Amino acid sequence: MKLIIAIVQDEDAGRLIGKLMDEGFGVTKLATTGGFLRAGNTTLLVGVEDNKFDDAMKVIEKVCKSRKQMAASPSTLSGTQGAYSSYPIEVTVGGATVFVLSVDQFIKL
Repeated sequence: MKLIIAIVQDEDAGRLIGKLMDEGFGVTKLATTGGFLRAGNTTLLVGVEDNKFDDAMKVIEKVCKSRKQMAASPSTLSGTQGAYSSYPIEVTVGGATVFVLSVDQFIKL
């Protein structure tokens, strides 16, 4: 058995949860915050049997596409120590960061 930990953008979370559940996968949703953009994201925990792992990964890959987005980036003002200004930069968001763990035992009470 495998435990998939998928960190996805909030924008993708609802569709991904729906698709995974439609395919018969149980999903636990955790609200989390990313470190890079300090933006909300969603961490999903999905327990899958080894023979269903590829099917679950295909769903994640299909739903979670990366895309470009404008974000504010802090920068220091020249000549003014400790003063900051933000300017827009284009960043790639979306997709999924996925961790896969082998599970020795699964107990459902």
